[in-house]
Amino acid sequence: MSSVLPATSSPSVVPRADVPGSLADATPEASQDRFLKLLVTQMRNQDPLNPMDNAQVTTQIAQISTVTGIDKVNSSIAGLADAMSASSSLQNASLIGRSVVVPGERVRLAEGPAKLGVELSSAADRAALVISDAAGVPVRTLDAGKLPAGVSTFEWDGRNDAGTRLPAGEYRLRVEATRGSERVTGSSLVVATVDSVSIAAGRSRLNLGAQGSADVAQIRRIDP
Repeated sequence: MSSVLPATSSPSVVPRADVPGSLADATPEASQDRFLKLLVTQMRNQDPLNPMDNAQVTTQIAQISTVTGIDKVNSSIAGLADAMSASSSLQNASLIGRSVVVPGERVRLAEGPAKLGVELSSAADRAALVISDAAGVPVRTLDAGKLPAGVSTFEWDGRNDAGTRLPAGEYRLRVEATRGSERVTGSSLVVATVDSVSIAAGRSRLNLGAQGSADVAQIRRIDP
């Protein structure tokens, strides 16, 4: 009588991620080749009296297909992200030399007027932009009158309330807005020229010279 191989269980042939040379650190092609070799070896050494169940083989094939598919999807997503980042960087480079309106409360006064703005959450019956010096003392209040919701920009001639030209330097800006007796939420904006664009960790940041820097997502408006 011929000898009969001892009965063996039919464990899953998908290697564990913590074993060197497993699917975790192999290419999809190498993983499929390894799987087929293991499956053939397992079928050759199965117990003739207790052969592998077809459902079990199907399950193992589905497992390797899932792992390989996930690996391909991850590679595709990574490639798409890189392409989008490169495209976004090229588009942001076109902002160099353009004026952008971004949130900020630091107004840099040099030669000529300074550009500034306000963003309101809703329309206001009365809005004012209060400009203070480095010590926090108000030097000029620009009455903007009625303003709609959204972004509005203005020019400050660099003079105080008495009409005297103020020295160049950094000033602070805050917004006061009301509708009837209720306060309207508003934030101050500054207008600056984009000197250059920095790219780090897939994100673009605008360098605005004396106005500092701002993230591209902070842009409220782009002027010529």
